[in-house]
Amino acid sequence: MKKITIRDIAKQAEVSISTVSFVINGKGEKMAISPAVIKKVQDVAQKLQYKPSMIASSLRTGKTRSIGLIVEDISNQFFADLARVIEDEAKNINYRVFYCSTGDDNDRSEELVQSLLQANVEGFIITPTRNLEKTISQLLKLQKPVVLIDRYFANQKVSHVVMDNYEGSYSAVKFLISKGRKNIAVVNNKSGMIQMKLREKGYVEALKEEGIYNEKYTLLLDYHSSEKTRIEEIINFFNQNKEIDAVLFCANYMGLAGLQAFRTLNYKIPNDISVISFDDHDSFKLHTPTISVIAQPIEDIAVESIQLLMSQMTNFEDFKIEKVLKKGTLIIRESV
Repeated sequence: MKKITIRDIAKQAEVSISTVSFVINGKGEKMAISPAVIKKVQDVAQKLQYKPSMIASSLRTGKTRSIGLIVEDISNQFFADLARVIEDEAKNINYRVFYCSTGDDNDRSEELVQSLLQANVEGFIITPTRNLEKTISQLLKLQKPVVLIDRYFANQKVSHVVMDNYEGSYSAVKFLISKGRKNIAVVNNKSGMIQMKLREKGYVEALKEEGIYNEKYTLLLDYHSSEKTRIEEIINFFNQNKEIDAVLFCANYMGLAGLQAFRTLNYKIPNDISVISFDDHDSFKLHTPTISVIAQPIEDIAVESIQLLMSQMTNFEDFKIEKVLKKGTLIIRESV
């Protein structure tokens, strides 16, 4: 299909190419072009389904109408679903999204930020790595709009949208206790990121309130370990603590490794052990029995993050920093 140009519009509207250019770029009134001619050009452009060149437009206006989305792992279903909703929201306001994964690697994160800066994106939505605080501060000094999602830095003045991780794990553990479970374990990673610390804190305090917290029921995995290594560590942990009757996994990839470990251990869920995991996943819905989860409010996080970013992009000088906490949903399935 032939690409429509302003020359095609000019020919059909019977006006000059410069007139079309002025109208397309919103300068018709300023250039004293009559309302009738402006409408005629706009009608022809719409009829021909004209789409302006993004590159030409950015060179002319300095605006790329693009957003940089940096997440931990786009292959993880949580981040993939989040990226999809953010992309849909951006599309609604005629913005495109460049998205990429850090693999929780700080050097990689910094490289991605610099690459997106060179691409002249107008704003950033970032799932930060542990040591990215300085780079984010540099973006703010450059007056680049930034919103953090999923995690944040407690002492940094930057808008963020996250789930209430403490409440999510606290409620999940209290539910397990209400079902008669007393030897409840938690499987977390060693990243030290605030969302993971809050998930573990909710677990600990829920148990301490009941007087049944046991620190030996905590397993910390290396984030960068292979799935095989995770499964082996989970198997060893449960072999050493056979009295455990319930477990909270602090992320879906750990929960998936745990289900494979339980298969090797011949555990029957929920008879031998009750299971709840953070972050829903298609496999949890398809597993037999189905797995209970603390689901993040993905759509709410995505919509709010775009709204906060646009607030900065339209008025960077006067926007207010907002720290938004969204409540997750405890979805009870057959694993408890």
